[in-house]
Amino acid sequence: MKKLMTGLLAGALVLAVAPAAMAADALTLQLKWVTQAQFAGYIVAKAKGYYSDADLDVTILPGGPNIAPEQVIAGGGADIIVDWMGGAVAAREKGVPLVNIAQPFKRSGLMMICPTETGITSEADFPGHTLGVWFYGNEYPFFAWMNKLGLATDGSEGGVTVLQQSFDIQPMIQGQADCISVMTYNEYGQALDAGYGPDNLTIFNYTAMGNDLLEDGLYVMEDTLSDPAKVDAYVRFVEASMKGWQYALDNPEEAAQIVVDSDETGAAELAHQLYMVGEVSKLVDANDPALDMTTYDRTVKALLDQKIIANMPEGAFTTEITDKAMSM
Repeated sequence: MKKLMTGLLAGALVLAVAPAAMAADALTLQLKWVTQAQFAGYIVAKAKGYYSDADLDVTILPGGPNIAPEQVIAGGGADIIVDWMGGAVAAREKGVPLVNIAQPFKRSGLMMICPTETGITSEADFPGHTLGVWFYGNEYPFFAWMNKLGLATDGSEGGVTVLQQSFDIQPMIQGQADCISVMTYNEYGQALDAGYGPDNLTIFNYTAMGNDLLEDGLYVMEDTLSDPAKVDAYVRFVEASMKGWQYALDNPEEAAQIVVDSDETGAAELAHQLYMVGEVSKLVDANDPALDMTTYDRTVKALLDQKIIANMPEGAFTTEITDKAMSM
């Protein structure tokens, strides 16, 4: 009987401590846009159990045209956001202390495309034309480019007219704009499907022109970095996310299907998501989530030159998270 009681007590003790031992750290990730293969690494990491293996309980929130990640995290709705650095640094200067903790996207996927019938074959042909641009933080690379060219963007003589563009290629098809903004991994694919391509388009690639600003970095609120437990969770999140990115890039068909299955709206189409994985693979370095300082400096300079920010940002990034994640 004594042995039986001892065994029962030991079992009860195990049951009592088991929930605490098994408890995973909860993190919420806010995406910059809707569920699509632009975020395949995170979606795959969750589906394949990489976050669970890292003792993380990760919730992934889709974005959309009416969702600003900076506002979501400022309001406590997310722990980590995916954001373009222009929007993040501008938000920091306005009082939302965002800090870049990792930068899986090394290159920009942003381009501007112009049908050949517009007569635009070089930057010198822009004056007098209407150019489509996304806003909500996506406009900063464009305005930095126009500033570099010395072109006014108010429609005045010798400058360009800016159309606040929808997130598709319709402004080009309907003739509302002479040129439109596209991402290599998204809207450019729509243009290809519509019969456009290098033969009937003039393509301005921001990266090829040296006008690329950092996109799709991971950002957190600065005060959370003073909490060792939170820092540890961020490190595990980045390490697991990069496993997700590596798996997605190595297995594009499976990754595309995982994205489709994860899209609760049913809008994601398999063929387009597969195209997207292929294009995103040209921008992401799955082996190196660290921030490239050369591109960071160029991004900040462009923001300063355009007066998108007034002051050189201080504390806008940290290498602590990626240094630890890469050593795991």
